[in-house]
Amino acid sequence: MIKFSNVSLVYPTSTQTILEGLTFSIEEGEMVLVIGSTGTGKSSLLRLINGLVPHHTGGILAGDVTVDGISTQLVRPGELAHLIGIVGQNPSSGFVTDTVEEELVFSMESLNVAPDVMRKRVEEILDLLALAPLRNRAISTLSGGEQQRLAIGSALVMHPKILVLDEPTSALDPIAAEEVLSIIHRLVHDLSLTVVIAEHRLERVIGFADRIIHIAGDGQAQIDLPENILKNSVIAPPIVHLSRALKLDQLGLSVRDVRRMTEDVRRNGKENPQVLKDPTPTAILIKGASISYGSHLALKNVDALVMEGEIVALMGRNGAGKSSLLQSIVGVKELDRGEISIFAHPPMSLKGAVRRATVGYIPQEPSDLLYAQSVAQECAQADKDNAIASGATYALLQELVPSVSPATHPRDLSEGQRLALALAVVLSAQPRALILDEPTRGLDYQSKSLLIEILKGFAAQPGRAVVIATHDVELVAELADRVIFLSEGEIVADGPTIDILLASPAFAPQVAKVMAPRRWLTVNDVMRALDQEADSR
Repeated sequence: MIKFSNVSLVYPTSTQTILEGLTFSIEEGEMVLVIGSTGTGKSSLLRLINGLVPHHTGGILAGDVTVDGISTQLVRPGELAHLIGIVGQNPSSGFVTDTVEEELVFSMESLNVAPDVMRKRVEEILDLLALAPLRNRAISTLSGGEQQRLAIGSALVMHPKILVLDEPTSALDPIAAEEVLSIIHRLVHDLSLTVVIAEHRLERVIGFADRIIHIAGDGQAQIDLPENILKNSVIAPPIVHLSRALKLDQLGLSVRDVRRMTEDVRRNGKENPQVLKDPTPTAILIKGASISYGSHLALKNVDALVMEGEIVALMGRNGAGKSSLLQSIVGVKELDRGEISIFAHPPMSLKGAVRRATVGYIPQEPSDLLYAQSVAQECAQADKDNAIASGATYALLQELVPSVSPATHPRDLSEGQRLALALAVVLSAQPRALILDEPTRGLDYQSKSLLIEILKGFAAQPGRAVVIATHDVELVAELADRVIFLSEGEIVADGPTIDILLASPAFAPQVAKVMAPRRWLTVNDVMRALDQEADSR
């Protein structure tokens, strides 16, 4: 169905080859996972499949890519629209209409699909992706996760033979992600749909993949069975790292398999003592916060406190009100009722340098903060605005993502690279509070580990606080002191991370599922408990 023949790709602004001599084929009805570090070329490989690279992006392409026998070099991407559905990293950039139902209909109208067929397909997709309650909603009012489901629906409604997905679950809560991937997996087996998917959160998708393409970052790539690729790969889900740490005989790729192999481990090991922090002053006070969008209530009388030195995670399903709460904390969105103070300041009153020094905010779309013509200009402007040493912001960016070229335009960066750039710009101001909305979208495991270290170091400084809204349960398990769980605009749970995550099977991290009923969330928790048991003998 898809064939790469000695494909090499290089961009004019790139200092190295993105892909070098890549040859492989993907058969009909296969689900292939593309993995690699942030910025190594995963998105470029996906766009080669439908010709967006190099027809729209530029670059020098050698070799040939054929799809269903058609060479992508001989046709324009639009001529493959009936054959290939593609969902990019940022779904909102691909929407062309105002409402959910209009967006589902648009692509079929473009190809003159009969009205009765269109109506039937729209109803199927609305039901399939749980979009029916949103059919008349304006796309601009949807949450990031709801927009992601709509983008996937807009691709599936065309009944393509090939579906190409770039980070399709990055903005979805764990339950929605599982449902979407299960639907796609069913279509693969029932309709022989061919799926190529790039994803950093391997714990979500590894169980569905038939094969993996691993892009190394030096132009080389390897394609093989998941167990063969992950055997030695640094990029791997938590249960693979757990299997390695415990030196299991086999590499487990599912919770069930690893659980069967770790029965003895669950019987041993002491429970890790819960570390209680000393009381600290209030950093953020939220009292009776309410926000509505028309008739839709996004927040309903929310009361919460964030203390200095705390890292608090907001969790909940898509559309629960997490982003609205963050926007009200930083003063981007005004409350209908209630009050918020951040270090005793009303957020709407903060301006200019005082705002930068008080609160740093990164929204779901980091490019909203970027306006210069190159990475170097963005970093230099941040150095100037924050009166810090020249080159300090770029040095921080290089720690997060070393592969970013200073000459690159921010819009040409991958989603993860843009996030890292925005984070470097915001952190360079050394604000007292850091507010992050989905901070791991597009980040690989190494970048995520570095982000965790940076945020822990930030929160440990006197008079600091961090609030993140995320669906990444693995991040929360490693990072957060406390979790506030939202549902339909109301707080339904607020407590220590271990208590909140273990109370919900859907939001529990992989290691917790393997080790239940033991109270361990991460690989480090397991190994620390086993070491304590060994020391006590």
